Amino acid sequence: MHVSPLVWIITCAVILGLFVFDFFAHVRTPHAPTFRESAFWSAVYIGIAIVFGIVVTAIWGTTFGGEYFAGYVTEKALSVDNLFVFVIIMSTFAVPREYQQKVLLIGIVMALVMRGAFIAVGAAAINTYSWVFYLFGAFLVFTAVKLVKDAADHGADSEQDRENKLVRVVKRFLPATEKYDGDKLITRIDGKRMVTPLLLALVVIGFTDVLFALDSIPAIYGLTQEPYLVFTANAFALMGLRQLFFLIGGLLERLVYLSYGLSIVLAFIGVKLVLHALHENTLPFVGGGQPVSVPEISTVTSLSVILGVLAVTAVASLIKTRNRTSDDTPVSN
Repeated sequence: MHVSPLVWIITCAVILGLFVFDFFAHVRTPHAPTFRESAFWSAVYIGIAIVFGIVVTAIWGTTFGGEYFAGYVTEKALSVDNLFVFVIIMSTFAVPREYQQKVLLIGIVMALVMRGAFIAVGAAAINTYSWVFYLFGAFLVFTAVKLVKDAADHGADSEQDRENKLVRVVKRFLPATEKYDGDKLITRIDGKRMVTPLLLALVVIGFTDVLFALDSIPAIYGLTQEPYLVFTANAFALMGLRQLFFLIGGLLERLVYLSYGLSIVLAFIGVKLVLHALHENTLPFVGGGQPVSVPEISTVTSLSVILGVLAVTAVASLIKTRNRTSDDTPVSN
């Protein structure tokens, strides 16, 4: 897949333009978005991602188009799981609903920048050392096992404990006030500059975004080795995350099996990466440094498995929680 520098520049400019539009159209004036507003713009950004995938398919073929859609669906699913942590962060800092949009948008932009760095490093490592696929695959399988263990043993409580520890560390280094000053990130008290809880929430989200990237980047590299597709799938998956936060915030508690579904997806991609590593093997202690004849999982199979697992996970979760009438409608975050 050949992507010219001009295409990269245009793509980055369009993505940046969409974030700028999002800020001036929705975030600049603090307000609590309605369900209708969140639903409409979530649909818009999902539609943009789908149209982009169709363009990729038309220009570079169905193989790369399939890889993009598989990556986008995976990153979107991982992003939904991340919303659980965002809810905890907002609750920990008691961020007023009308200011949550600003924290989320800036945090998402930070996440995209950091993921861009991870993508560049990952692409360079893959091009230089094919054995990196072994590491990515093993890490994803380890992450899948950890997801199941956390979901079975601790659930949301473990996330709460981790976030509280991170909050204490951040407060140790940043002098902060306990009160909000509108949507300001820095304020003055008795002539002394202090950060507001809004900035603390943003810093914590930034740290957690780094941890999220450690899972998402190896996962998508298991579906495509094209940096352009890795970057755009991440960008479009993150782009509608702010709206999704307000759209399904109250429904997150009903997705009780999401962690299990994501663990299956990550384990599947991990196995796919190991098989690919064996197929491209250069390690002298594996097959004498020669490629190992193993079956490789096609993009169509990958996309089918990912969609199937996520669909079953969502349906099973809703059936399990169908009697929770108090969770039938979204609630304030």
